[in-house]
Amino acid sequence: MNKTVIRLFIFLLIVTGMALAITYRQSIDIAVLESWVNNAGMAGPLVFMLLYIVGTVFFFPGSVLTLAGGALFGPLLGTFINLTAATIGAIISFIAARYLAHDWVEKKTGGRLKSLKQGVEDEGWKFVAFVRLVPLFPFNLLNYALGLTKIKLSHYSIATYICMLPGAIAYSYIGYLGREALAGDEALIQKIMIGIALLAMVAFLPSLIARLRAKPMLSVEQLKQKLDAKEKLLLLDVRPAEDFIGEQGHIEQAKLMPLEQLAKNIDEIDAYRQLPVLIICRTDRRSAKAAKILVKKGFTNVQVVQQGMTDWNAKAFPVSR
Repeated sequence: MNKTVIRLFIFLLIVTGMALAITYRQSIDIAVLESWVNNAGMAGPLVFMLLYIVGTVFFFPGSVLTLAGGALFGPLLGTFINLTAATIGAIISFIAARYLAHDWVEKKTGGRLKSLKQGVEDEGWKFVAFVRLVPLFPFNLLNYALGLTKIKLSHYSIATYICMLPGAIAYSYIGYLGREALAGDEALIQKIMIGIALLAMVAFLPSLIARLRAKPMLSVEQLKQKLDAKEKLLLLDVRPAEDFIGEQGHIEQAKLMPLEQLAKNIDEIDAYRQLPVLIICRTDRRSAKAAKILVKKGFTNVQVVQQGMTDWNAKAFPVSR
């Protein structure tokens, strides 16, 4: 049996498994899972891990399985089992994409794959860590997409395991909390508070990562030097439209995208995800908000032009109206 036949067989197996997972995902019952785990005796955790791994490869929602793991095994063992199984499943998906299903995954991920490839080339494992902590891609699809990049398997595996830990802790605990609520635990209120704190921690991570990835501000003099040198970049003006053509005017090379519309229209600037994006406004406040939005959306080189059009006009640099 040649390699082409083997690849085709595994590809069809993956696609069939995905189709079944999508069809029957609403039929998964934690009581059934618990029955399987209990009937397996000492091998129960391994049975659950196997189900989790298969579910990860075949695009079953990881959050559902993680909640189930927390309910079945508690917050500590549940976290370990969930995280380990999710990582193994992610590794299998990664390997399948790299060696077996390249064309299918590339078609499935579309233009976003170019951004992933460029991000990995620029930052290596740090980019993998970023996309694990800040969910720009669906978890299962990301596993396959990263298999098409140049990241080393060892770097991918370690970054995946470590950076999925906060989410695994939070969701495992919430699953455990649901089980305790049904059992009528007397310390339920205290446990609920812990659960809320864990969810808040996970929700805060994207903002923290955005701050850590933020680059120093750019002066208007530095901006003019870049524009005069015709560097390949995007100058994004996030003021309201009336200000863009108002008293302050605008820089000829700037693209208008008001802050209020930025998140909705972000696909218009998708080609600049790995290129410099310089944000300008009247001063800094709106620019800083825009920068946070872009970083959270996966833009890797974002800078704010300090004091924006106010300083640009103060220096008597050319404007258009």
